[in-house]
Amino acid sequence: MNGKEVKEKEEDKGEASGNADYDRAELPDLLRIYYSRLFPYDKYYDWLEYGDRDTFSHREFSFTLEDDVYVRYQSFESRQALEDSVRKTRPYKIDVGAIFSVRPSMRSRVQQASFKALRKELVFDIDMTDYDDIRTCCQGANICGKCWKFMTIAIRILDRALREDFGFLHLLWVYSGRRGVHCWVCDEEAIQLSQPARCAIVEYLTLVQGGEHQTRKVRLRTPLHPSISSAIKIARRYFEDLVEEQGFLDDAERWGKMLALVPETKRKMLQQEWEGRPRESGRDRWRRLWTEVQDVTKNEIMLQWCYPRLDANVTKGINHLLKSPLCVHPKTGRICVPINILGFGHI
Repeated sequence: MNGKEVKEKEEDKGEASGNADYDRAELPDLLRIYYSRLFPYDKYYDWLEYGDRDTFSHREFSFTLEDDVYVRYQSFESRQALEDSVRKTRPYKIDVGAIFSVRPSMRSRVQQASFKALRKELVFDIDMTDYDDIRTCCQGANICGKCWKFMTIAIRILDRALREDFGFLHLLWVYSGRRGVHCWVCDEEAIQLSQPARCAIVEYLTLVQGGEHQTRKVRLRTPLHPSISSAIKIARRYFEDLVEEQGFLDDAERWGKMLALVPETKRKMLQQEWEGRPRESGRDRWRRLWTEVQDVTKNEIMLQWCYPRLDANVTKGINHLLKSPLCVHPKTGRICVPINILGFGHI
């Protein structure tokens, strides 16, 4: 068994412990019930059709079947054709791709150069594992209410930027079914975006950079860009609670990561103070740090811990597949449900 297989086995075990009612052996029967009685085919079709039947019939669907059989370039002429296929095959997972120049199921009948991905929603993928270097409650595929706050903050920051900075209106936020969230921007202007334009947008929205061994991952310049200022305001609303819940400043090993971003003289002073008061709360330590360091340092800390960590490749590629809303995640048995961000209060 190689390293990847060991990791996946450990993740599966962890997920099972967090979802004790789910038995993957029962998945085929559950899928049969779900796709025959519960899946909202009409609403699903209305979304992907966009009022144009050719838009739907030229869309790529990918099915993952039992035993990890992966079938790409599925396409359907109608809502009924999609329903018939899903009911028959009961896919373990459905991925949605681009709208092509030719119906994907007929690509073999045309020259390869004629088969091109033309349009697709602007999509974003945020995965909890990208926060593993900072979250302390869970690791890997495991998630809980405490670490889900990272996703809440990410949704607030990204939703505001897409609506106010770019003017998009039709955003569909979806729980990935396992350990993160997806965003589908469905405005016609977004669907028509070229690959260079998608790259420019994701670069504009990327702030945290560097691997797990890089100490400083956010570097701010003054004056701050208005979008960054807005992100800081959102992060600040949550940060004290996050410090307390995640225990970022509970002991020397944990506070060392944050103090590494503080100028040396202040770092030594705070470290000595905290070592002398071992029972002090993380919240109080953060408030003390807040009074001692400059705004740029405080802001870089909050953004390094809170700013959305995007999978840029998912956004850049028009031909990139993404797990479909409303399908089932086979490893967890959870539905990829839309998220009502109005329930989050004011964004």
